[in-house]
Amino acid sequence: MGVEFDITCPEVWRLYRGRADAENRIEELKYDFGLDSFCLDTFYATEAAFRSVMVAYNVISLFRQAVLGVKIQPRLATIRFQCFAIGSWIGKKYRKNVLRIALAHKRRPWFEGLFTKIDDFFWDLPIQT
Repeated sequence: MGVEFDITCPEVWRLYRGRADAENRIEELKYDFGLDSFCLDTFYATEAAFRSVMVAYNVISLFRQAVLGVKIQPRLATIRFQCFAIGSWIGKKYRKNVLRIALAHKRRPWFEGLFTKIDDFFWDLPIQT
């Protein structure tokens, strides 16, 4: 004597379609941001750590949307490899400090485009005083 539901296959598909990406986000929070591996002595310390992870996730999510602007959302490990884990040093050019980046010539236009997008994005934000 089970409960019967009068729901069609397309309705089931529409119902779960909105939840499809949630599993990917949970997996990313667990493995890339370490959300599953902390439990501190007090509730408030655990809550503070959780909120810190969520702020970091939101910053990276904003970076994905506003700067990378790709259809397929890469995970943090991919972003780290492509954008952040690049050798660089500060040097001088005409008595000015410059950032020298060790990057293959093929990837330079793409990487410079990221800096342009960042610059354009932050100038569009209203400044509150």
